[in-house]
Amino acid sequence: MIAAARDLAASAQSLDALRACLEAFDGCNLKLTAKNLVFADGNPSARVMFVGEAPGRDEDLQGKPFVGRSGQLLDRMLEAIGYDRSSAYIANVVPWRPPGNRTPTPQETEICRPFIARQIALVDPDVLVFLGAASAKTLLGVQDGIRKMRGKWMTYPAGGKEISAIATYHPAYLLRSPLEKRLSWRDFLAIRQSLSKQ
Repeated sequence: MIAAARDLAASAQSLDALRACLEAFDGCNLKLTAKNLVFADGNPSARVMFVGEAPGRDEDLQGKPFVGRSGQLLDRMLEAIGYDRSSAYIANVVPWRPPGNRTPTPQETEICRPFIARQIALVDPDVLVFLGAASAKTLLGVQDGIRKMRGKWMTYPAGGKEISAIATYHPAYLLRSPLEKRLSWRDFLAIRQSLSKQ
């Protein structure tokens, strides 16, 4: 199934084609229990792309990533550095909500990985931001926890080039641990600085 996902994702020459591939793809059991495909939100021409792990209940109902409480916090964080959804592109590694908001299994994540990798290559952002450790671990193959990883610049290889990448806390975590917001603020300032330099 992973090989089929890889071939299908590689065949998509545009984001619309990739969305159509995912809508037709039946290789991930999460699709059976989700209400909607949560493909992406924001501007496909944006210079910055944010990637989370998987959609939750609100996202599943609306078919858009980061629209619940954590999404509202993400919007405020973007606003604080002079950005919004029209100047950013937002997606998840897994585009279907796992039942009861459970964590996607390693197999579910692996099946979905070629699609998010293709999505990143098609958007071709200047800066890639991993929201939480799960998306960074999946796409960079790193094992570090988010505390160790956040705020450090890394590179993500896509389409024959290296994209500047940084991991920061997931907004859902910040809602539970508001004291960590100051560290995320630092990360967002670093993102703004990197975008202004490029």
